Amino acid sequence: MVRLMAKLGLAAGLAEFAVKLEAAWEFRRWQDGRVLFVQQMGEACERLYGAHCYVAHRADLLAIFQQALPRDALRLDQRCIEIHPDATATFETRDGRKTEVTADVVVGADGIRSVARQAVAPEINARFSGLCAFRCLVPADRAPEIARRPVQTLWLGPGHHLVHYPISSGKLVNLVAFAPAGEWRSESWTADGRLEDLIAEYRGWDERVCELIRSATETRRWAMYDREPLERWTRGRVTVLGDAAHAMLPFFAQGAAQAIEDAFVLAECLRGASAAEAPARLQRYEQIRRPRATQVQLMSRGREINNHLPDGPEQERRDRELGSGNPLRDSAWLYGHDVAADLAGGAC
Repeated sequence: MVRLMAKLGLAAGLAEFAVKLEAAWEFRRWQDGRVLFVQQMGEACERLYGAHCYVAHRADLLAIFQQALPRDALRLDQRCIEIHPDATATFETRDGRKTEVTADVVVGADGIRSVARQAVAPEINARFSGLCAFRCLVPADRAPEIARRPVQTLWLGPGHHLVHYPISSGKLVNLVAFAPAGEWRSESWTADGRLEDLIAEYRGWDERVCELIRSATETRRWAMYDREPLERWTRGRVTVLGDAAHAMLPFFAQGAAQAIEDAFVLAECLRGASAAEAPARLQRYEQIRRPRATQVQLMSRGREINNHLPDGPEQERRDRELGSGNPLRDSAWLYGHDVAADLAGGAC
């Protein structure tokens, strides 16, 4: 994603808000914080993949793209309620006024409950993972020192895991805690959770984890669902990208990155196209992107099983094997993927 942002002239803006992972990914044991494995980043990422690894607040990342748009290109306070394959879309404002628009192309980047997806592919059923995620943004001056370092730290424990790293130029710490969902079924990033529930889930963990959780003032909670890959992304003059096309579990942290890969390829495929050529260009975009995004979507499954092993022989073997091989180099299929080569392999 960073390499693509550089091609768009936007990567330099990351320095204004993103935190560069100079040090490491770090895996720790839930009970005592013992370091299980450290993957150095920084120069290793630059050498292997031609870019640094950053962590960032989603809103900051969105803002850098918004600022690159012409001022009148973005219209807010409208909700798309219906799309037809002939690229006719109906929008509704908050006060109930409806507007119908016919375009050369409609691109549905409208998330897991996509209206556009309903126009291009059969309905897919969501599969409940049995897990929920608590999300908190903790002011750095309230967080323990271990969470303020430029490190992405992942704590592994029975039935749970927890990730934290600094964002927003180090002013905040992003905390994401995965736990059994119980009766929670709301699949929403904005649904309020209860801090007392989060505290209870991690009672008995390393005191630094507990201190970080207690430093939060509020939490969001969402139930985690998986979906099968779509049979197709495109129909007529309508296509989808991002979560609308390939909603995935968050264990590879690739949702936004894959959406940006989609958008880059789609833009190249549509470049210079006439309205008559648009359907064929959309099909080419799908041919390039669907195999890649489907691979990431499927590879994101099942990682929670390994992360959540109960203490015992299997857990001990997992901990010993975390540092085997070269995990960063072994991720070349993900981080080293060349979107430009995809385009050159069958020019749009």
